[in-house]
Amino acid sequence: MLNDQANISVKAGGGGDGSMSFRREAHVPRGGPDGGDGGRGGEIMLICDGNLRDLSAFHRRRVFEAGRGGHGKGKNQHGADGESLEIRVPPGTIAELDNGTRLDLVVPGTAIDVARGGKGGRGNAHFATATRQAPKFAERGLSGDAHEIELRLKLLADVGLVGLPNAGKSSLLAALTRAQPKVAGYPFTTLQPVLGVLESDDRQLVIADIPGLIEGASDGAGLGHDFLAHVERTRLLVHVLDLAPLDGTDDASTGPRSEQIRLSDTGGCGSSGG
Repeated sequence: MLNDQANISVKAGGGGDGSMSFRREAHVPRGGPDGGDGGRGGEIMLICDGNLRDLSAFHRRRVFEAGRGGHGKGKNQHGADGESLEIRVPPGTIAELDNGTRLDLVVPGTAIDVARGGKGGRGNAHFATATRQAPKFAERGLSGDAHEIELRLKLLADVGLVGLPNAGKSSLLAALTRAQPKVAGYPFTTLQPVLGVLESDDRQLVIADIPGLIEGASDGAGLGHDFLAHVERTRLLVHVLDLAPLDGTDDASTGPRSEQIRLSDTGGCGSSGG
């Protein structure tokens, strides 16, 4: 089953607190402030990973938190930065943050920072002045960013097979590739897009079996928008037409039930088309 939608929560690490400390060494009777700064919190990044195919991993884990920055220490020792966290998603993923930001991850290797870590607090060594030589305070670290993110996957395929239910799309995909889509004699056998790879000597062609297309799909009829989103990013659409007689009988002159394929360049095909 293709998992093409997920909702996750992300929280970057908070910054470490600054230290309030004073030098305590032999033969240094009035050591000044030497509190170090807190480390910066870890950030969270979305990484486009070409080895992934869907969002199934996010149905097992929905909450992601980066590491908190370390606290400052005496002797001007700064805290360590928090460990950052990378969240890997398949090519074609759209991430929409709760603040309205929309991110499109298409090219493998693309990395986008979605939650910045909190800044570390300054130690009391920063606040010493000529009139305030022994500051007895330090800053606390700031909280990291937190977001709710909606992930939606739009398949990236070279060819998409579209047509009426039971037109033979799944059978054609099974014949062309090693994919094993469900084939049955009732409408909407295919409920989720199925991918297959047609291999030649010099390249691989990714073919997507798109669930049955019916009139009014753009308004929600049938499976509606659940599959039109995947059609949007298919480079080429193959319309599979069933040439069997409407009464279900086979004409002796035409032989067994057959299929006709017509190629058309989708251009800017989007989810508004039926």
